[in-house]
Amino acid sequence: MEVQEQIQKEILAAIKEYPRIIIHRHQRPDPDALGSQVGLAEILRTSFPDKEIYQVGGPVEGLEFLAEMQPVEDALYKGALVIVTDTANSPRISDERYALGDKLIKIDHHPNDEPYGDLVYVNTKASSCSEIIADFCFQFPDDLTMNQEAARLLYGGIVGDTGRFLYPATTPQTMRTAAELMSFGFDVTQLNRELDQKPMSVAKLSGYVYQNIHVDTNGAGKVMLPQEVLTEFQVVDSETAAVVSLPGSIDEVLAWAIFVQQPEGYYRVRLRSKGPIINELAKRHHGGGHPLASGANAKDLAEVEEIYQEIQQLCQAFVAEK
Repeated sequence: MEVQEQIQKEILAAIKEYPRIIIHRHQRPDPDALGSQVGLAEILRTSFPDKEIYQVGGPVEGLEFLAEMQPVEDALYKGALVIVTDTANSPRISDERYALGDKLIKIDHHPNDEPYGDLVYVNTKASSCSEIIADFCFQFPDDLTMNQEAARLLYGGIVGDTGRFLYPATTPQTMRTAAELMSFGFDVTQLNRELDQKPMSVAKLSGYVYQNIHVDTNGAGKVMLPQEVLTEFQVVDSETAAVVSLPGSIDEVLAWAIFVQQPEGYYRVRLRSKGPIINELAKRHHGGGHPLASGANAKDLAEVEEIYQEIQQLCQAFVAEK
């Protein structure tokens, strides 16, 4: 039996064993975090109506059309199974009470740099954690039941993490899973519209990003979003996620970083690439992620410049190899 199949069976056995299951995801959630978390919760509610299933975490920051969280008392963690989806590192888990449960399961698609938990199921070949959850459900049709709401959430997560199926992580299996989820009859057009639309403030910030990106001769891009710019456009940090992919549409850009200054003064760094591997760079600066999509932090402008110089070096090496 393959290791992956064995872990799936152990996770299913744990789900069957515990009468109360609490599901977490990462801070500052994106569609995949919410899709995998609440999609799994909906599957379990349908499959095991006698169990208590909760979805827990901080604010969903503009993604209320996907799902919202539930209040959970500390006492409910006693004897509970806790599952964390789409979260590579334990410090990023939203709501630190995840550690209060009886047993902990990690389900993720990021590189497994921190294998926390009693059971760890990581598939880095999957486009998204939502794809993993959907395939997990379809793997055990006698035990797990998909419903329309779970399918909507999981499809939304897949669309979000594949950039509408444009990113390299999109595979034939991704498309097969998405197609099967679509067959459950939710309004795909409406969901795609909700995932795509943005506030006018973010639309105006998009124009600023295009006008103020700096790109060197090897395609290394940099955009600075200091607090005064965020204030000018009336945009908060969580909304800047909508502009991260924009430099990728520019033919001269190979890899890029968007530096978003936080109220405390440090910079949140959003890294993307069309070829050079950037997650090792991210790890050196208090971050991590996928080879072509990562995040990091810079304590000041000096570290901002250091990160950009590293991106320039990666792009230069990548171009030289071509």
